[in-house]
Amino acid sequence: MKLAKENLVVVRNVLFLCTGNSARSILAEALLNDLGRGAFRAYSAGSQPAGAVNPFAIELLQQRGLFSDSMRSKSWDEFTGPDAPGIDFVFTVCDAAAESCPVWPGRPQTAHWGMSDPASVVGTDEEKRLAFVAAYQLLAKKIERFIHLPFDSMSRTLLQTQLDEIGREYI
Repeated sequence: MKLAKENLVVVRNVLFLCTGNSARSILAEALLNDLGRGAFRAYSAGSQPAGAVNPFAIELLQQRGLFSDSMRSKSWDEFTGPDAPGIDFVFTVCDAAAESCPVWPGRPQTAHWGMSDPASVVGTDEEKRLAFVAAYQLLAKKIERFIHLPFDSMSRTLLQTQLDEIGREYI
């Protein structure tokens, strides 16, 4: 966890991982950076990045007034080098039943917050938009619960239990 010297505020770095880094992890990054209000710094990446953010994700973020200008589909390799930020939490948001989820090495706390990929929805543009809204709402519930955990008073084991429980909720 990084300490911002000017305020002595603990800023927790969170990496959201999925396969393509074009939809779910992008939405989660934007949501946590907004809802976390400076206490968290969210990033996102993919094990097999799609190369572009899904336009429905960008559209939804813009409609919700969330920052999306610098969002890009990127490889998790960007977070493994010596200049990468220290990561405190890694959450996988892929659908383990339908795709291969990446596994993050190291010591950050990890949890699987799996969900369907809205980018895989086949149908009309309106049906696709609805799938993105559903994913956004599910992520918002999980992130709201996460940011309100009493981090400083929880053991690593209890925190892991809570993170896993958040992953199982709202499915």
